[in-house]
Amino acid sequence: MEENQSFDVLIIGSGAAGLSLALRLPDAVHCAIVAKRELTEGNTLYAQGGISAVLDSCDSVESHVEDTLQAGAGLCREDVVRKVVEHGPGNIHWLTGEGVAFTQTPATGDSNFHLTREGGHSYRRVVHAADATGRAVETSLVEKIHKRRNTRFFEYCVAIDLIRQREGEGKQRFKRCLGAYLLNLKTNKVFSVSAKCVVLATGGASKVYLYTSNPDVATGDGIAIAWRAGCRVANMEFIQFHPTCLYHPQAKSFLLSEALRGEGAWLCLPNGERFMHRYHARAELAPRDVVARAIDSEMKRLGADCVYLDISHQPVEFVLAHFPTIQQRCLELGFDLSREAVPVVPAAHYTCGGIKVNAHGETDISGLYAIGETAYTGLHGANRMASNSLLECLVYSELAAQHIFSSLPNIPAPDTPAVWDESRVTDSDEEVVVAHNWDELRRFMWDYVGIVRSNKRLARAKRRVDMLRHEIEEYYTNFRVSNDLLELRNLVEVADLIIQSAQRRRESRGLHYNIDFPDTDENQLEPTVLIPDNYAPRRAHKSPVLV
Repeated sequence: MEENQSFDVLIIGSGAAGLSLALRLPDAVHCAIVAKRELTEGNTLYAQGGISAVLDSCDSVESHVEDTLQAGAGLCREDVVRKVVEHGPGNIHWLTGEGVAFTQTPATGDSNFHLTREGGHSYRRVVHAADATGRAVETSLVEKIHKRRNTRFFEYCVAIDLIRQREGEGKQRFKRCLGAYLLNLKTNKVFSVSAKCVVLATGGASKVYLYTSNPDVATGDGIAIAWRAGCRVANMEFIQFHPTCLYHPQAKSFLLSEALRGEGAWLCLPNGERFMHRYHARAELAPRDVVARAIDSEMKRLGADCVYLDISHQPVEFVLAHFPTIQQRCLELGFDLSREAVPVVPAAHYTCGGIKVNAHGETDISGLYAIGETAYTGLHGANRMASNSLLECLVYSELAAQHIFSSLPNIPAPDTPAVWDESRVTDSDEEVVVAHNWDELRRFMWDYVGIVRSNKRLARAKRRVDMLRHEIEEYYTNFRVSNDLLELRNLVEVADLIIQSAQRRRESRGLHYNIDFPDTDENQLEPTVLIPDNYAPRRAHKSPVLV
């Protein structure tokens, strides 16, 4: 058993949100960063398109705000949208100072960024590093954080649950978060890390679906951990499906950036006919929910396995210059993006809801913060506009870092937590149970809680998730924890939250489309907030609950 280690700030997650927060804390703050795999692995690494920010004189904050509100279909918090948009340019310049080499316009030197346009945007406002922006951001931040002497890294470690301080004997309410129990995947040992403040920056939950653009680590860990600890979650019914993932048996999780459509790529049927003009005035540049549903509809209408994305009408040199990473991967799989249409299908991509937080990224539990995709801030509403996700990571890492640093002097050092007790469990005798339940969960979520839903499909999903949840909890109680078991436990929790939220929203809006309620109901303009049984707020909240 590894001994407990204590820090000022424990950051669970090593993507853009977690690393940015760590870098923004002064050297005097002792930090720990937990990564499920190596430090670089996560959604940020695979982000292709870029980061939206008002960086052109033709653009404006008002336009970016309006586009975001329109994409969010009435459920964005306008004050949050405005704050995030206003902080955008400063965060882009902060990234360049941290060594991120964004693509520049050839004629104007290093001072001007090359900007592209993506779905939902009225102007070119997406700064990028060719077609591998996430990789440029992640690797630059990792390089910087390795130079910090105040930071300890726990790679190949998985968070199990939070450690909380009870307010009183026999009471459900907890005063604050004191740290977390972690499983070391290399030694299979559980140990504790205590901290004055804990930050959940664990990314989204798209691995709850059978087909996803996300890497294997995106299992909703932060959302599930916070829910079990007593935090509210919001808007979990709004799961964004990226319209264009490459359709190929070996192309696991490989998406074709929306920037392709921003630079003129067309969506076509197998016979070469374009179809997006029948669904939206912006055609291929419509918001992602519209494009994903349009593709899903055409595939079902024709009984087709996929549709096609075609940018071959652009000059070859243009395609190679703008999309070198995508072109290389396509060539490896037998497609030439510059000369032919390539097959695409929608796949689960982004979790628009998450842990409910305030203006500083604080959750309902004192000392616990959530930032990035794992959090619900009110920015995205019912649908995330392209390239607003990394922007949110950066802005809320800045806001949370400021609040944490100002709070630390008033927080006492946490007590040493109880040792993890394995005295009543044994090694698993049937790992096939975990594998079977994992497969069943992801299949019924895809079939029943996917791009298009119905009351009957949601009811079927709820019955199945309740059954799986019972089996998994029994398994968790009796056997030693493993990475697969912990991820499955978190996924079934998140699946249940998605289903419950979808059942409560009795309309179609943004990413949530229910054929039994095909119209938008203007009486349902509040977020869907779920409250756990052990919820006990540390302060008064004004957020309404949709019932």
